[in-house]
Amino acid sequence: MERQLCVDVSSVADRPTARQTDVAPHGIPARRPTPSNDDPLWWRSAAIYQIYPRSFADGNGDGIGDLAGVRRHLGYLKDLGVDAIWFTPWYASPLADGGYDVADYTSIDPRFGTLEEAERLIQDALALGIRTIIDVVPNHISDRHPWFQAALAAGPGSPERERFWFHAGKGADGAEMPTRWESNFSGETWTRTTNPDGTPGEWYLHLFTPQQPDLNWNHPDVRRMHEDVLRFWFDRGVGGVRIDSAALLVKDDSLPEVPATPGAGEHPTQDRDELHDIYRGWRAIADSYPGTRVLVGEIWLPDIDRFAKYLRADELHTAFNFDFLARPWDAAELRESIDATLAAHAPVDAPSTWVLSNHDVTRPVTRYGRADSSFAFAKKRAGTPTDLAVGTRRARAAALLTAALPGALYIYQGDELGLPEAEEIPEELLEDPMHFRSGGVDPGRDGCRVPLPWSGTASPFGFSPDGARATPWLPQPAEWASLTVQAQQADPSSMLWLYRQALRMRRTLNRASDTGFAWRDLGAGLLAFERGSEFLSITNLSAHGIELPENGGILLSSSPLDGGLLPPDSTAWLRTQHVPPEIRA
Repeated sequence: MERQLCVDVSSVADRPTARQTDVAPHGIPARRPTPSNDDPLWWRSAAIYQIYPRSFADGNGDGIGDLAGVRRHLGYLKDLGVDAIWFTPWYASPLADGGYDVADYTSIDPRFGTLEEAERLIQDALALGIRTIIDVVPNHISDRHPWFQAALAAGPGSPERERFWFHAGKGADGAEMPTRWESNFSGETWTRTTNPDGTPGEWYLHLFTPQQPDLNWNHPDVRRMHEDVLRFWFDRGVGGVRIDSAALLVKDDSLPEVPATPGAGEHPTQDRDELHDIYRGWRAIADSYPGTRVLVGEIWLPDIDRFAKYLRADELHTAFNFDFLARPWDAAELRESIDATLAAHAPVDAPSTWVLSNHDVTRPVTRYGRADSSFAFAKKRAGTPTDLAVGTRRARAAALLTAALPGALYIYQGDELGLPEAEEIPEELLEDPMHFRSGGVDPGRDGCRVPLPWSGTASPFGFSPDGARATPWLPQPAEWASLTVQAQQADPSSMLWLYRQALRMRRTLNRASDTGFAWRDLGAGLLAFERGSEFLSITNLSAHGIELPENGGILLSSSPLDGGLLPPDSTAWLRTQHVPPEIRA
């Protein structure tokens, strides 16, 4: 069957560049420009590319990704067809948890570059029509942050300690932790301090690692500091912020244990009702800036209705939909997730978001090749077998499936190359605290954070400049030689080509059909839906090939047709050719 393509080929180079703005006396612009062709609703259907700075590209040859490396590859992102880039934390940090232990929100970690480089990157990207979204980590800060160092030095009962959750222990000598709350990273959630005289002191709360003390969001200093952080980066032109662990900020100050079956808003550390006032304040700040500065929440909640409350018109713009990501490769499971997601977002008129992975999650090529292809942190085990051929086929199909759904799309760096999880990293090179706090049972997240392969046939695969002496901070598998950007650019059957075509067609699709969506029942094991009157997406999750509707021309397919049939684990996009009523009659 002849492949018909309908691609938006308008050159990004032809788009208007960012407007200039006045420069403050100290040399840093007070308010940076938004794109001159600004669309206030850009975020509702945007394709957003996640950058893990440490592993994207190394510009100075030290084996660590940096902002210079990102700037060097902005043309790649333009050609890929993304609307925005989201950076995981690039701030000054001891990197006890990959940068999510922030020591200073207003400076760039020297390993990544400088504040001036970040400002230039934001502007360079805007000139290409690409907005920048940064990560904000409000639940906790680094134990090296001046606030926490001051709290340790000040001692019990001090105002400095009121910004955190310092508490006396239980028992006669205070040797028992204040609560038995479980850590998101396994292990204990309280660490005991030592008094200046060497005696045991108070305990402090950390839902993650001990190097990430939780902030007390009942304290006005904590709220004011984060509001200032938002303004600092909005003033520098960022298009939005992604809010890490957005449902964890507020705690019940009576420190109750977690109920066996907590009701809505009753969990002592999750999804507290007081959170909504915080985000209303953030939304007011975002709305005070020109253009649309989006607030995106990282919210893991099983209750989809509670999830949607964060997306009311005066709170967050969007939130990550992790339910879809966690589902196994099964038609009924995925359809249930899509239905629930669209239904929950509809009453608050918020766009759904679709994501297959991120810096915390096993890559799709590996995950979809496993007997149990669902995802949960508690299930991760080292040595789980996978079939990469099956996983790659399913990852291609999933890429088209998610790209066809209405709403925003997130792409984690390297997924567009079909990179598998790197599962052979030597023990001595692993850094992720999830691995160590689990006693080595959890392989951790380093496997999805390995530096990207750009070119060449051997490590560092173009990640670092030619002649660089330093090796990448995590080793790249030798098998990645066939998965480099260079190797895939000239191969129409590659994952990179599939993503590029999909993102270009997706842009045209979203302009034509907006949020239109309707299921088509084509049989068991199939996910088929229309977007408007001229587009049909079909994903075959059955065990056999299927015939495609006769009134459709193929726009794009994740796999070649086999004897005219769409093979299992494949997605096809069709331009439907509806027959007029008088002809049907």
